[in-house]
Amino acid sequence: MQGAPQDWPLLVHTILDHAARWHGDRKVVARRADGRIARTTYADVHTEAQKITGRLVASGLAPGERVGALCWNTDRHLSLWYGVMGAGLVHHTVNPRLFEEQISFIVNDAEDRIMFTDITFLPLLEKLRDQLTTVRQIIVLADRADVPETSLEVTAWDDWLDGAEPHPWVSVPETAPCGMCYTSGTTGLPKGVVYSHRSNVLHALGMSVPDVLGLSARDVVMPIVPMFHANGWSLAFSAPLNGTALVLPGAALDGASVYELMEDEGVTFSAAVPTVWLGLFKHMESTGQRLSSLSRVVIGGSACPPAMTKKFEEIYGVEVLHAWGMTEMSPLGTVASLLPQHDSISAEDKLALKDTQGRVPYTVEMKVTDDENRELPHDGKTFGRLKVRGPAVAGAYFKNAGAENFDEDGWFDTGDVAHISPDGFMKITDRSKDVIKSGGEWISSIDLENLAMLHPDVAEAAVIGVPHPKWDERPLLVIVPQPGAAQDGAAILDSMRPHIAKWWLPDEVTFVSEIPHTATGKIQKTKLRDAFQDVYKGAAA
Repeated sequence: MQGAPQDWPLLVHTILDHAARWHGDRKVVARRADGRIARTTYADVHTEAQKITGRLVASGLAPGERVGALCWNTDRHLSLWYGVMGAGLVHHTVNPRLFEEQISFIVNDAEDRIMFTDITFLPLLEKLRDQLTTVRQIIVLADRADVPETSLEVTAWDDWLDGAEPHPWVSVPETAPCGMCYTSGTTGLPKGVVYSHRSNVLHALGMSVPDVLGLSARDVVMPIVPMFHANGWSLAFSAPLNGTALVLPGAALDGASVYELMEDEGVTFSAAVPTVWLGLFKHMESTGQRLSSLSRVVIGGSACPPAMTKKFEEIYGVEVLHAWGMTEMSPLGTVASLLPQHDSISAEDKLALKDTQGRVPYTVEMKVTDDENRELPHDGKTFGRLKVRGPAVAGAYFKNAGAENFDEDGWFDTGDVAHISPDGFMKITDRSKDVIKSGGEWISSIDLENLAMLHPDVAEAAVIGVPHPKWDERPLLVIVPQPGAAQDGAAILDSMRPHIAKWWLPDEVTFVSEIPHTATGKIQKTKLRDAFQDVYKGAAA
């Protein structure tokens, strides 16, 4: 005996079909690469996507071949996103913030046949053109009149689509590949993560429920997180799935531009890494402006400092959803949404829960293990290696790179060190490569960074383990001070002292003008360790 429902494949273009048919007039607003504002709708995006599908089918590309995209979040990139996937091809989002040698590696490794690009990235492609061995056509997401002088042979968007008619989607299995994104490669060469139609649809559904992102047709969402960053945190799927209006910010991600677009378009929900929100705070504090429509933000990419959560919620009245995920997870894996039993706890205890990475939604399994792969208790104290699996979690990397990260039972080792509380709240204490081991005991750099960020003179903080002749390693606190603030390391350490074990307290504080970040906005601790490796060299053994 078998169940009798219809066999209805979970294909990503069905999301746009649904949005166009039932939410066709919902707005899609974008600031394009040239700065101009474009206004369209889901119905229009659907039509343009099917024209793109037709052009790609006519190009002779076979299902499963890769199409590269060096593009910002715009209406044209959204149409391209669905048009490529609807053609049975793989939409490979290329992160322009990677190093040039990483970009050429991933384009060649993916074997991208066509490269779509915004005008801002033409100089980059000019530098790389002799290294990109598989790309045979470059199409610019701009009208012919707006394409600048370039030494490349390119086709303008309007010329490429001229005379195109909507083409039916190409039929492929729901398990067929449709999207591709490479890891940032902080510990070696970037690795390709390939998403299927099925994994993307299931992930978008999982993200849509109330205790995760909770999107609805009443929302206006502004994904500041780029679509080239870890599958765009799924918002290019979950927003149209729910009929949520979209506001796409393009390349202008400074505080003033973000604020202007949010206010002009009545944005209610947004998603970005912490550095973007720091820029927005700086703009509002310098102008005295307030947020009139924004009600919720999801913050991920790197740990959200508690001070940021507190400022958003207490000063601006915006609820913060602290999230965690990885490219390998499609990408969101947990969100720190509170449970009913937390309604009566103190504001301080609520903030502590929001400081965790949160709880898993349905479709994600999670555990922590020791180095021998023994599962550890969910007691909120015992930390170990964080492992995940599920229908939207990668089961392998492209071309089987990094096979050691996956075990025979399907568990993916995230490389994070974490503990899980009895009620399911996971908290990352470090990356396994960043854990500080001092005198045989582990120290969490993230906990120290969060404490430092509570001091009003601190704009950004990083903690690294530095070689020490007696203790093997000791923590060093690296601070970017607030503009005009006193560089008083002793005062910052004094503010941290009551909240941690004495031996956790850094021995030194170093002030810098800026902290290096990876292409995806994470603190680049390898560079900091290289720069400050001799700080404790003369310490007593």
